[in-house]
Amino acid sequence: MNVRITPFWKAIVITLTVIGVLVAMNQAFFWNPGGISLLKNAYMYAVLAAFLPVVFIVFPAKKSQNDRPVPFYDIALAVITLATCAYFCVNAENIVTLGWDYAPVPTASVLSFVFWIVVLEALRRTAGLVVTIIALVFSLYPIFTAYIPIPFLQGIPFDIKTAAQIHAMGVDSILGLPLQTGATILVGFLLFGVALQHSGGATFFYDLAMGLFGRFRGGSAKVSVISSAFMGMMSGSAVSNVLTTGPMTIPAMKKAGFTGRYAAGIEATAATGGTIMPPIMGTAAFLMVSFVGVPYGQIALAAAIPALLYYIGIFVQADAYSAKAGLKGVAKSLLPDVGKVVVLGWAYLAALVGLVLLLVIQKNESQAPYWIVGFLLVVAVFSKKYRMGIKGFGEFLFSSGKTIAEILGIIAGVGLIVGGLSMTGVSLSLARELVNAFSGNLFLVLIAAAITSFVLGMGMTVSAVYVFLAIVMAPALVELGVNPIAGHLFVIYWATVSYITPPVALASFAAANIARTPPMQTSLVAMRLGAVKYVVPFAFALNPALVAQAPLPEVFITFVFAIVGVFFLGCAFEGWLVIVGRRPNWVMRALLIVAGLLTFAPQFAFSVIGVAIGAICFLVTRFWNLGGEHTPLGIDKDAPSEESVLAEK
Repeated sequence: MNVRITPFWKAIVITLTVIGVLVAMNQAFFWNPGGISLLKNAYMYAVLAAFLPVVFIVFPAKKSQNDRPVPFYDIALAVITLATCAYFCVNAENIVTLGWDYAPVPTASVLSFVFWIVVLEALRRTAGLVVTIIALVFSLYPIFTAYIPIPFLQGIPFDIKTAAQIHAMGVDSILGLPLQTGATILVGFLLFGVALQHSGGATFFYDLAMGLFGRFRGGSAKVSVISSAFMGMMSGSAVSNVLTTGPMTIPAMKKAGFTGRYAAGIEATAATGGTIMPPIMGTAAFLMVSFVGVPYGQIALAAAIPALLYYIGIFVQADAYSAKAGLKGVAKSLLPDVGKVVVLGWAYLAALVGLVLLLVIQKNESQAPYWIVGFLLVVAVFSKKYRMGIKGFGEFLFSSGKTIAEILGIIAGVGLIVGGLSMTGVSLSLARELVNAFSGNLFLVLIAAAITSFVLGMGMTVSAVYVFLAIVMAPALVELGVNPIAGHLFVIYWATVSYITPPVALASFAAANIARTPPMQTSLVAMRLGAVKYVVPFAFALNPALVAQAPLPEVFITFVFAIVGVFFLGCAFEGWLVIVGRRPNWVMRALLIVAGLLTFAPQFAFSVIGVAIGAICFLVTRFWNLGGEHTPLGIDKDAPSEESVLAEK
């Protein structure tokens, strides 16, 4: 039993979750019981009143306190947070009509400081100390902006009392665009992800991947890639994805003949891609809805091609490694029957298809996930294998409350960054100065954006990085002619790169811990496996057809060339040409990398040249055999096949 979360506290969390979800559904479906409708700010305060106290109940002040009862100060923080949000909710109309953000009553002024503090503490517990310090500094920025010696960083100054009031009651800070999106759209999608997991979705997608790809060479690695992609859609977190699927996939890959570092690298890289995989992506993708001003369905569609290219790149390298190492697949008799898996798990596929159809046809992303959650819960009630009784339903609600509270705690906190930059007016000048600093050179600005996103991603969550750079960096890219969706996706992609890239590489380190391999060496393997992720953002920033922002024929042709390019890059990075069965020498590998990069070029002629160079490399390596025959490196030729491993099990 979890000492901290006793049955009493679990009941409290479940109660708050039910209230919060009902409030969100009321806003999405316009129920308005008794003819009472909530103003936008009243609704956001109500959602925070339901979920923000959960942060102080579930997430301890220190990780070491997980095995202790909820202390009195956490109870006090939860009660104070609930009371403060409720006060602002009740007085939402006064805040708007009487301008309380500038001229409040004394109680509202005092509670503004309280709200500011509890939001920062909730951010610290959910996102960590680094991002909290950054949010604190930016929330205090209006107070000392006049004293900054750099002219374009100087803005409109505010005293601390007014700053607190604007942070708590204004429309551009805690209640700004991030929370507006989180409260209206994200709650339903997070609920959907939890429902999919608790109704057996994770097991279904793993079995489906095993049935489809297990019989091919290196099947265990390919299963890891596919199952992690599906799992990442549900969890939205690279690290939790690794910790969920890694204990299954990493040992299976090691026993099948993959080295520990390679197995961990595959899992970390595949898990990281889940946060960029439609139809359910990470939190940052939902925040794009407000910043870019387009429906979520359009963003998911735009992200589909880059995500597929990323996973194809991992898939190609895993296949090349398997061919190079002489690994075999699993006998069909030892694998799950695909037809049976699909028949038993039809509901999960129907849920994904239904969600996509609702997003495309209904075009109401705030309502769509709730319909699918209802469908999954009905299916779970009648399911033989994953039947959800009263206890299971309670666990589903508790997990939902914990997940939603964590994300909203982060979003509310990073809203302070937006608030600090917005109220001073500095956000308007940063993009312009950035463009001027690089003399309007798009490629240099892209490099600067990539480095900034990566560095910030080492200490902040992807959503926090995105919110900051959506104000500072993305407008500069758009000003230089980059498609808005491509510019914002560029920031998100490079923010997720830090999960597999040293020195932090949280996903790689988590996988290394499971595989018992050196963390830094594992990260280097993961970097190579995820190399496409470093290339694709530049490609779609320069060629919007890769994010479906072009006529359909152009999108199709560009996608085909990109697949060929990813194939070339995968073979070059892995050092094995899977079609000809030869190891290329370093000259051929270098030429293949050049060929792969050329296929991504917006100009059709360059893409054709890239395909031609790549084809020549394959022909030369095949018929002149410049690289020599294959001799597996670091792998025993007599290593057991995946078939023998499963047979023993």
